[in-house]
Amino acid sequence: MEIHKDHNYPIHERIKSLINQMTLKEKVGQLNQKMYGWDAYRKTEYGYELTRAFKEQVANFDSMGALYGLFRADPWSNVNFSNGINVEDSAIVTNMIQTYLKENTRLGIPVLFSEECPHGHQALDSTIFPTHIGSGASWNPELQQKVSQQVADELQARGGHLGLVSTLDIVRDPRWGRTEECFSEDPYLSSKMTEAVVRGMQGEKEDTPKVLAVLKHFAAQGAGVGGHNSGPALIGKRELREIFLPPMKAGVQSGVLACMAAYNEIDGVPCHANHHLLSKILRQEWNYKGIVMADGTALDRLLSLTGDKELAAAYGLKAGVDLSLWDDVYLGIEAGVESGKIEEQLVDQAVSRVLYLKFKLRLFDDIPTKNEEKALTVIRNNNAIETNLEMARQSIVLVENKNKLLPIRNEIKKIAVIGPNADNIYNLLGDYTPPQRRENVVTILDGIKSIVGKNTDVLYAKGCGIRGNDKSEFAAAKKIAKEADIVVLALGGSSAREFGMEFENNGAVKDFNETEMDCGENVDVANLELGGVQQELMKEISSTGTPIISVLIQGRPYSIPMITQYCDAILIGWYPGQQGGRAIAEVLFGDVNPNGKLPVSVPRSSMQLPVYYNYKDSGAKEDYFDMSGKALYPFGHGLSYTSFTYRFLSEENETITFKELQNSKQVKISVEVANIGDKDGYEVVQLYIKDVEATVTQRNKELKGFQKVWLNANETKTVTFTLGFEELAIWDIKMNFEVEPGLVKLMVGGSSNTVIEKDLIIKDRLHH
Repeated sequence: MEIHKDHNYPIHERIKSLINQMTLKEKVGQLNQKMYGWDAYRKTEYGYELTRAFKEQVANFDSMGALYGLFRADPWSNVNFSNGINVEDSAIVTNMIQTYLKENTRLGIPVLFSEECPHGHQALDSTIFPTHIGSGASWNPELQQKVSQQVADELQARGGHLGLVSTLDIVRDPRWGRTEECFSEDPYLSSKMTEAVVRGMQGEKEDTPKVLAVLKHFAAQGAGVGGHNSGPALIGKRELREIFLPPMKAGVQSGVLACMAAYNEIDGVPCHANHHLLSKILRQEWNYKGIVMADGTALDRLLSLTGDKELAAAYGLKAGVDLSLWDDVYLGIEAGVESGKIEEQLVDQAVSRVLYLKFKLRLFDDIPTKNEEKALTVIRNNNAIETNLEMARQSIVLVENKNKLLPIRNEIKKIAVIGPNADNIYNLLGDYTPPQRRENVVTILDGIKSIVGKNTDVLYAKGCGIRGNDKSEFAAAKKIAKEADIVVLALGGSSAREFGMEFENNGAVKDFNETEMDCGENVDVANLELGGVQQELMKEISSTGTPIISVLIQGRPYSIPMITQYCDAILIGWYPGQQGGRAIAEVLFGDVNPNGKLPVSVPRSSMQLPVYYNYKDSGAKEDYFDMSGKALYPFGHGLSYTSFTYRFLSEENETITFKELQNSKQVKISVEVANIGDKDGYEVVQLYIKDVEATVTQRNKELKGFQKVWLNANETKTVTFTLGFEELAIWDIKMNFEVEPGLVKLMVGGSSNTVIEKDLIIKDRLHH
């Protein structure tokens, strides 16, 4: 048996043996992911067949590195239930492709199937969870791990290998359309959720991961100037280290083996040509062993630097980009080697990384590998629905509850459910969502109807659209609001792509003027107020005098001072997924005590931006002459149907020496949290610090710990946090990651600005 086919040999020897047998053309084939996967097959009345385009693609390089989006279904791919791959047929198609490669290429190297999994696998009949901004609001990494585990199980059962998932982008400007894909504006919360994604998707066995998470986008894509998608990130080294790199570092420490480079540039250097970022920091400093995948057609953008395809390919390979995505640049690698612009050793290095993943996933050991019966049982199970529902419940944030209007009381006889997001399945699901069967999605109207008693009437009117100016349904909405005892007003936005839309060659939306879409990839806005005539609808409803509960369905925080003025209670539901309507109804009626906390600050106006909580404390005035500088609702804020109090177990200051921290000793901070209300519920206990004495300007406060704890009514629990070198170190004046002796302020509470405080003194190396 050849060495590369014998699993008794170590992986590095198998890789070496295989590379030694490969021609340059075959090597280049391993680095290309040129084809849209949905063009590789055709559904016929008898089953599925591989297309001529697929066979030509294989013949071009006598191999194929990876195939993107075989299962992708959405308006861009134009795949739906009539022409897409049925769940039960998934493994038939993946096996067909692997068998073709085995039989029709010289070396028979299997292909990697890479798929979009931002909040569920973007395939027909998969489970669609809340988008990440909602999951971030749960502040629950353990639950996120369960979510990611389900996504991985579904992907693996269909025959997929790589799940592309956004965890690395930090929201610094919510005007950005991809805000919904980010966990938070905070690097610590994002890092904890990233670790959960990696553990959930890859599984606990390091030797053979279930599937591999492809973390995206590396790095600083959330800092695009003006909130523009792919805009340049005008940040320095320290900002990059403090805010944007921690999630990827956490991913590497959790064993991640794939990431995707970001479209943007950092200080003039595009990420796809950034050797310092992709090789020095990622591989040398952090000891990362995996691949870097290019973002769609991003390598072609390097032509604006080089004007030359072969040179652009050299830039990408030198920087450390291993696997292309739909671009033309990496098709020119062979010519680049022959002309001397590219060293073949760089090609071998990238090929060895791609092959490492294939060996790690054991693709050579058993082809075809997939059990054709399995996919249905994995996807259609109650566990998936229950996990989805629980994440939706924990993602909902109650930001306003005047006169304790919520939860809705049982004696209410008539409820008016009004608004563009009350009964629209796609508006609940976010971008990167496949076509849905109606029965798989619970709208807010469905949820309310399923929960009210038979003595309560539920009336419904749409009222208006998301972005349109049509007011013809105002009268009907006002009429039912007058008759009702209470109004549930479902406003907000939508990231739902529509069939017939125009798209860029990388799948981003090109033209969304005629649609309701106001968020999602390439849908950046200047104004964060609600679109269309939604605010006018709200004023009309308010004029009836019926109390209003506003439910905001959204992928980004809107500026909502007017909503707070006219509505008595406000729930932020984000894009809550297929079970979202049920979860929202459970919170409205008190079956679930709301426990989400804001993962991002809610601005008063886009004119205030940036308004993130962890701004630099450099002496600048926070307020404007014409407006407050403070967020309308701060990071970490979220109300409950009960109340919590906090006190430190010891009022004395904490102390530790620099040397103890160097020797891995930690400071313990214990807090008593009491539920002083009459309802059981979760509280998210948050720990912030501020280094008061440092060689460089520090942030106003920084999250360094959190725990989500369940407290029964009148119960008290002790929560203990630990702070070690990693949490207390800063990027000092010399750009070293060091602990500096001095005073650190400790702050604990239920949000970033309701906190109790005490001090920690770090004694220097000389004193004891």
